[in-house]
Amino acid sequence: MKQREITGLQKLLDKDGNIAQPGYAKKLLWEYNRENITAKKSLIKEWDYYYIGNEECAICLTIADMGYIGALSATAIDFKERKQITKSSVVLFPMGKMNLPKTSAIGDSKYKNGKVEMTFLNDGTKRRIYGQYPKFGKKGETLTFDITVTDVPEESMVIATPFEKKGRFYYNQKINCMNASGSFELGEKKYVLTKENGGQATLDWGRGVWTYDNTWYWGSLQTTLTDGATFGFNIGYGFGNNTEATENMLFYRGKSHKLSEVTFNIPKRTDGTYDYMSPWTFTSDDGRFSMDFTPILDRYEPIDLKIFCMIPHQVFGKFSGKAVLDDGTEIIIKDKLGFAERVHNKW
Repeated sequence: MKQREITGLQKLLDKDGNIAQPGYAKKLLWEYNRENITAKKSLIKEWDYYYIGNEECAICLTIADMGYIGALSATAIDFKERKQITKSSVVLFPMGKMNLPKTSAIGDSKYKNGKVEMTFLNDGTKRRIYGQYPKFGKKGETLTFDITVTDVPEESMVIATPFEKKGRFYYNQKINCMNASGSFELGEKKYVLTKENGGQATLDWGRGVWTYDNTWYWGSLQTTLTDGATFGFNIGYGFGNNTEATENMLFYRGKSHKLSEVTFNIPKRTDGTYDYMSPWTFTSDDGRFSMDFTPILDRYEPIDLKIFCMIPHQVFGKFSGKAVLDDGTEIIIKDKLGFAERVHNKW
């Protein structure tokens, strides 16, 4: 499969609102501006999503402006107890009023909806992520969080992907393996994250105009190897027309290593439905990525209004297998925590 690397700074969109130069990059090289989009404001989708955790716990936080609907979403996960809680506070017709920054490199994302508050501060060096979500727990407990994210790696995964329909595109950056320190609390239960106990953060920064009905696949891992090196990966497809490049990439010691096409082999039951909690496998057409995946829990929190739906199966579990860097170095991992998902959206 073709992998077109972009290496120079440039504008994301042409005069017709299409991606001028599709492909992938290892840094945020395309310049994104909402005013260059030709589609209706109600169709523009922007989000900042952080996954922060270690082998025992995690918190997922999202500020999302999806045009005609927005959300402040949070997930708190206890991997030892194999439990999770997910809730979303819905914002109607934000259409840019959430003022999400046009770059992930610097700028603050913050919003308050009723008593639910999320603030993602980013001064270009460190990121402070804090806020609260009242009545989050099953007994009405408040979720609070205050976490600092540092040590952004030199390289990451950046992709500019068109859809078949004109004026539709997806611009995305995934930054894995940042260090995270701080805590989140749910009622009397406190979860502490430090560099020493494996606290790391991934940012999923997305901007674009999507087509109506999509199914995507995304997998992610971040960890520290026995020699102290950071290692992670981003894999996925279904985010548009990827004939110019895929978003599959390995991360090792702050550097990005490009993969070709990766396939998610999700088991199915005899009736043809997916069996998300049975073991998965992952393979690549270039032979550089081969993983087994043993699920721990499935974060299944669907919103299905028929004409509008968000039906996610975000499955957390343990990866074991082999990944090969650009220079041929083999990285072997065993039972490292990550996630893989299949999501169907009509939006």
